[in-house]
Amino acid sequence: MSRDARWKALLELLVERGRLEVEQAAAELEVSPATIRRDFDQLAEQQMLVRTRGGAVVHGVSYELPLRYKTARHATEKQRIAKAVADLVVPGEAVGLTGGTTTTEVARALAVHPDLASGSPALTVVTNALNIAGELVVRPQFKIVLTGGVARPQSYELVGPLADGVLSQITMDVAVLGVVAFDVTHGAAAHDEAEAAINRLLCERAERVIVAADSSKLGRRAFARICAAESVDTLVTDAAVDEETVRRFTEVGVGVVAV
Repeated sequence: MSRDARWKALLELLVERGRLEVEQAAAELEVSPATIRRDFDQLAEQQMLVRTRGGAVVHGVSYELPLRYKTARHATEKQRIAKAVADLVVPGEAVGLTGGTTTTEVARALAVHPDLASGSPALTVVTNALNIAGELVVRPQFKIVLTGGVARPQSYELVGPLADGVLSQITMDVAVLGVVAFDVTHGAAAHDEAEAAINRLLCERAERVIVAADSSKLGRRAFARICAAESVDTLVTDAAVDEETVRRFTEVGVGVVAV
């Protein structure tokens, strides 16, 4: 296992459990305790965790794993979801994309979609995610609009009032939201209130709203609300979603696409 893969695995375990012991981590990753101690020390230097006697704990009270360290959880499901979202986009539309692993896959699906191979532009993409803009800017048939703001290293998203000036001057056909939680009662939500505020603006400036989320995000709630469930037109999720969840979303007017 490479160092990068090992670090991703360690941080995922740490976020799940809050605390990891050296011997426990070594056994799970099938490496030596000395290797885990060295990994913990190096990650502590980057302020990714806090070293303790014999192990490590998460850094800070409210912890969100940075995007670059997230493993490909539900990767196959996210790719299917992304393709289904891309199929809902009409050539020539203006599309808003928030940050996140699922919306990054949506950007990649849009980039290779046969209906979007040409045009002037084939698509206008508005995003506050630096990594998404970086991936799509090389596509000459896409017009990329990047909001202003302050870069948030956990998600590569630009946040803050500087984005308001851009978003208040434009309208979009569709906004695609990546969320950490989506619930009928509590709506769509993010970990960070600044991200949620920008995502909310994207929704308000769009004609229709799509939430792209694997089934593990459904029926959950998170700290910062983006919008009410009733504000979402379509939920695109994976086939593991249960019938009761689909029924509840449908009752409040959310169309559900399960792939």
